[in-house]
Amino acid sequence: MNGVGVIGGGTMGAGIAYVFATAGIATTVVEQDVGRAAGLVVSLRARAQRGVERGKLDAARADALGDLLAVVEKVDALAEGLDVVIETVPERQALKLDVLAAAEARGPALLASNTSALSIDALAGVLMRPEAFLGMHFFNPVWSLPLVEIVRGEATSDGAIAAAQATAQAIGKESILVRNVPGFATSRLDNIAAFEAMRMLEQGVASAEDIDKAAVLAYGHPVGPLHLSDIVGLDVRLDIARNLSAIYGEAYAPPAILERMVERGDLGRKTGRGFFDWDR
Repeated sequence: MNGVGVIGGGTMGAGIAYVFATAGIATTVVEQDVGRAAGLVVSLRARAQRGVERGKLDAARADALGDLLAVVEKVDALAEGLDVVIETVPERQALKLDVLAAAEARGPALLASNTSALSIDALAGVLMRPEAFLGMHFFNPVWSLPLVEIVRGEATSDGAIAAAQATAQAIGKESILVRNVPGFATSRLDNIAAFEAMRMLEQGVASAEDIDKAAVLAYGHPVGPLHLSDIVGLDVRLDIARNLSAIYGEAYAPPAILERMVERGDLGRKTGRGFFDWDR
């Protein structure tokens, strides 16, 4: 592959950049927050070193990561003609539309959104080449979870699907192909479990620790739904809840505890506190 662009250096964007760079692919991340951009390469190199120590990553790949990663401030600083550009900005349609239009202007062979809930067809509405656009939904933590959910829009070409599947394979991921319906397949499953866990906590059914322990030990989940919600970001969960509940109704309505936590700024790992205390 000639090169990849990742727009957004948050939790998901950083993880996606990591898996491309550790696969030996030159990767440029667009991140306008100066503080986050400054620490991105340092934090990913530290992640790579931990991967080596745990036997998960070859030392040569970890050593090469710094040379393969670049960070720029604006989308128009991306090189033209990259193989793939993936946007990972927050789940707000207006923001994504602006970012995707700017990204398409750089002429990537394949343009993808990491959205977990928004319509691929709606996002394609601003594009001149919707046939080259689709969803590539990664899962957090990206370096651990082996799935990419490929979402086919109405205009997506067979060639774009094949390119996305080959891209997933190049970074050691399995892929599934799903139709463009609200929440796709995985977000509907994941979020219904997360929202129910929040309601159970609110109702005093069990502690956050024990609800998550049940999911891990009884059902083999790698992490519990509340722990994962903290990693994803509770503001992201709330955006998704509002989008899905408008379509599917009460089952996806935002739990009151989630709305309260977001309102007071407890967003999970990125703020140090959510359902768990991350500062500890």
